[in-house]
Amino acid sequence: MDGTMISVRALSMRLASGGREVNVLADVSLDVPAGQFLAIAGPSGSGKSTLLGLIAGLDQPTAGRIEVAGVDVTALDEDGLARFRRDHVGYVFQSFHLLPTLTAQENVAVPLELAGDPGAAARAAELLAEVGLAERAHHYPVQLSGGEQQRVAVARAMARRPALLLADEPTGNLDSATGKQIIELLVGMNRRLGSTLVLVTHDAALAAHADRVVTLRDGRIVSDE
Repeated sequence: MDGTMISVRALSMRLASGGREVNVLADVSLDVPAGQFLAIAGPSGSGKSTLLGLIAGLDQPTAGRIEVAGVDVTALDEDGLARFRRDHVGYVFQSFHLLPTLTAQENVAVPLELAGDPGAAARAAELLAEVGLAERAHHYPVQLSGGEQQRVAVARAMARRPALLLADEPTGNLDSATGKQIIELLVGMNRRLGSTLVLVTHDAALAAHADRVVTLRDGRIVSDE
């Protein structure tokens, strides 16, 4: 690998909306070097989350291609995509996406168990300690605050030390002080692992933490600095 983690080429995404086609992304090209913390900023509806989902292989683009860690994600079938995500990508959502019937520790252990890691429970406990939740390991999501739930989600996303960490408005449901803590946590863990972090946010103050900010408007890149 030549030090490029993500390579996006001439990416377009059209979706049918109210009987007509809407260009959600139009001819987006972007290279992200390994280890970079990139923020994708822009107003609501600018295509930020769509771009992140395409990089994660959660969706197929209308046109263009995406390579992640040297793998052409746009050419993989469903099984290939599932394996790719499991082995290379950590994803943090705005709404936490924890499993309500599992404890914090069990939630973090899920990706480790899916990968057949015999030490899943111990590793999950270690990860929760890293995000400051050692004493909440056996609590269920409903017993945790929003900030605590997002910490669990970050620990889960980091569980398999992914080369790429994607975060979609991870502070969107949190107050600003808690949100700041989550960003610091993401950045700290990302730096320790040496992984690449791509954060989608409409908040300029959060984007300012990044090494680089790409701004989208109406599905196009309008600035890259």
